[in-house]
Amino acid sequence: MEKSTVIRRKSLAEEVAEQLQKQIIGGELKEGDKLPIEAELMEIFGVGRSSIREAVKRLENMGYLKVRQGKGTFIAAPTPAKEPLEQRLKRADIQELYEVRNILESAIAEMAAQRHTGQDLEEMMKHLKERKEAAETGALAECIEADIKFHVSVAKAAHNEILLELYSSVANRLLDSYKDLYEDTAHFIESQSLHEKVAESIASNNKKEAADFGARFWSNLKIKE
Repeated sequence: MEKSTVIRRKSLAEEVAEQLQKQIIGGELKEGDKLPIEAELMEIFGVGRSSIREAVKRLENMGYLKVRQGKGTFIAAPTPAKEPLEQRLKRADIQELYEVRNILESAIAEMAAQRHTGQDLEEMMKHLKERKEAAETGALAECIEADIKFHVSVAKAAHNEILLELYSSVANRLLDSYKDLYEDTAHFIESQSLHEKVAESIASNNKKEAADFGARFWSNLKIKE
């Protein structure tokens, strides 16, 4: 590695806030429930008063808690806007995920055709080759993994960090669903040529073709009823 990676340790307040947040999202703490008093929370989590107060403040700012003067702190209704994306994706309907992916695919392919580097193309072609080989030999797990990696490599080639993070989150959720959707690699063999056309369009800087081919992934997908 050329650069050292700095790993930041979470504070006690962050850990407490995350635990409470999970309980709220998971339904263990319901809207309208009163949060235990500070002393009880200190005992439950084994942390000091300042950590509890900071955790409560964090969750209040995020909309998960509502402090009522003289009455206590209560659980507020979590909404999709407040819920972490990773958590929301875990319970997303597969149809919704494909619709989001369809919107992203075309835009990502178009941007990749304008911004890709030689290294981006090498990575794309590598995963495309792995996808084809795995599909032809019937190695479903390897084929699914190569497919996801190919799409993520296209997203990387768009050189937009926010877009990459969003697409990667959706792709990781799809990775789990593919194992239930497909029993063999027939679909991947059938769609290989489309993936190759997307890669070729990106390599030739043809953003219109890349966008058009990217949009076709949606119609090419087979979804079990």
